[in-house]
Amino acid sequence: MNYINRIILIVFVVFANKTAFAQTSPTDTAKFKVVQDSRINSLLEKHIQINSKAPIKGYRVKIHFGSDKSKAKEVKAKFISKFPDVPAYEKYDQPNFNIRVGDFRTKLEAYKFLKQLSADFPSAFIVQDDIDFPSIENQRIAQ
Repeated sequence: MNYINRIILIVFVVFANKTAFAQTSPTDTAKFKVVQDSRINSLLEKHIQINSKAPIKGYRVKIHFGSDKSKAKEVKAKFISKFPDVPAYEKYDQPNFNIRVGDFRTKLEAYKFLKQLSADFPSAFIVQDDIDFPSIENQRIAQ
């Protein structure tokens, strides 16, 4: 590189550096006004409300599956009488009625609860499911 090219490069770098910092002056204060439809805020709040109740991936313990609806209701009632603080879900997957219990984020939490159930529900097992966000009280029960 010859002497003239070096000088041109140095001058270019100095001016480029000055113009880059000239855009961020500490005395610049920008004021602007947002003009939007009033319904946008209500839609945003509705979106937040819907997504806060969205199910998450987790685990439940399946305590019963069979084609007899009355037997499924009986098993669910038995579970609720023994564990009133743990949610129980009844789901119909043709041709079986399934009873799943709990809302566990990890398989380990579900396994701990499965051990508590094993005496009353010996055929229970862990399944992966979309769960409701578990409350703190239910997490204390699983521990």
